[in-house]
Amino acid sequence: QVLLVESGGGLVQPGGSLRLSCVASGSFDDNYGMGWFRQRPGKEREVVAALGSTGQTTYYTDSVKGRFTISRRDNSNILHLQMTSLKPEDTAVYYCAASKARFGGRYEVGYDYWGQGTQVTVSS
Repeated sequence: QVLLVESGGGLVQPGGSLRLSCVASGSFDDNYGMGWFRQRPGKEREVVAALGSTGQTTYYTDSVKGRFTISRRDNSNILHLQMTSLKPEDTAVYYCAASKARFGGRYEVGYDYWGQGTQVTVSS
């Protein structure tokens, strides 16, 4: 079993930045792919970014390209999502996810474990 705990959410003004973190524990190891998803008000959960276990493979949904960066240091159990130039439409609950596969991809079905989520609100 893998436990994922997110942190770093909060209230930020449009144009601001936030850095989300996700700490993995339990049976987690370096072979897991990881990702960030979000659920905006009234919408289904969607992928934000995904990262392969080697760090070589990434995926970003179009709306965050150039603004968000997913990262994880080698041999680290901490996943980050650096978010810049935030917009009101980025307001959502952000979830960390871990995949037993080396790359979980863009769909929820590719992930085996989920965190509880952290709220990000972008508003003036």
